[in-house]
Amino acid sequence: MGVMTEEEWRYNQLIKAFPSEAEPPFEDESELTRGWGRNWGCSSDVGRLRVVLMHRPGEELRIVDTSKRLEIGAFGDQQTGWYWRGKEGPDLTAMQAQHDGFVAALKAEGVEVAFLDAVAKGRMKSCYTRDSVVAVGGGAIVQRLGARIRRGEELPATRALAKLGCPILRTLSGNAISEGGSFAWLNARTAVIGLSSRVNEEGARQVEDVLRAQGVELIRIALTGYRLHIDGVFLMLAPDLALINPAQLPFWFLEKLKDLKIHAIEVHHEDNPWIINSLAVAPGRVLMAEGCSDNTLERLRRHGVSVVTLPYDKVCLGGGGMHCSTAPLIRDPV
Repeated sequence: MGVMTEEEWRYNQLIKAFPSEAEPPFEDESELTRGWGRNWGCSSDVGRLRVVLMHRPGEELRIVDTSKRLEIGAFGDQQTGWYWRGKEGPDLTAMQAQHDGFVAALKAEGVEVAFLDAVAKGRMKSCYTRDSVVAVGGGAIVQRLGARIRRGEELPATRALAKLGCPILRTLSGNAISEGGSFAWLNARTAVIGLSSRVNEEGARQVEDVLRAQGVELIRIALTGYRLHIDGVFLMLAPDLALINPAQLPFWFLEKLKDLKIHAIEVHHEDNPWIINSLAVAPGRVLMAEGCSDNTLERLRRHGVSVVTLPYDKVCLGGGGMHCSTAPLIRDPV
């Protein structure tokens, strides 16, 4: 055994005087504001929205070539991976106008809107920022998107998060695939993810790793058929209220909502399905694409939900609605 020198003794005393501190945890508000400048992250889908990441549709949509018509009623190129649904190609001017209107409505609600600086080459669905980023307590999880036309959107999102100073708690790796449109908060201790062609079990497991460390349970739902994301059939409106398409959710999940004291409002069968792909900006306050029938709107009003409708059909033609077009980064707790 060696004899401790005076210098070693002083060093040991210094370490004892300034010990490591595991508590409070990283995602604690005091830790985040002290070390990262803001209380980053979300623990609900309905708390007052403070910061959101978006991208205005741009020149990346020029990749759509309307001479490449597929028999399935869309334009596309399987070699490069892009596709566009509908009878006509994208109307970029109209898409930008509707997106600008959506951004203006968010700012009117007091939301800080951050934008991607650029998009990856040819990534023509980059305006649907929801899929690249899932915000959880203390920051964000960067996803790994499933389809070839989406893969690569993760890098611009990562750069945007870094520029904002938002902590990245994990980037999905290996064979994991997962997209943010298939993730939803039910309450501060429970979230749900929809397994599909865009979310595999490994993707769910890696998201769950981060949530488990925060004491959050992740429920898995196997989505039906070729449905990609849960945000086309389920939307939280308030802490105890959701809008659902019951025909495309399993019975056990509907019962789980009851157990969690979440009342489910069923969308009217005559409505455009895009209305579920909406955005709660505060408890009971929702921005929604035009096309919701009076039947559903009346159901929402009876439950105290305030709805602002906006034209968004041109953006929806690209495959995503208002929910898809927003990646929340900070919400108030509820």
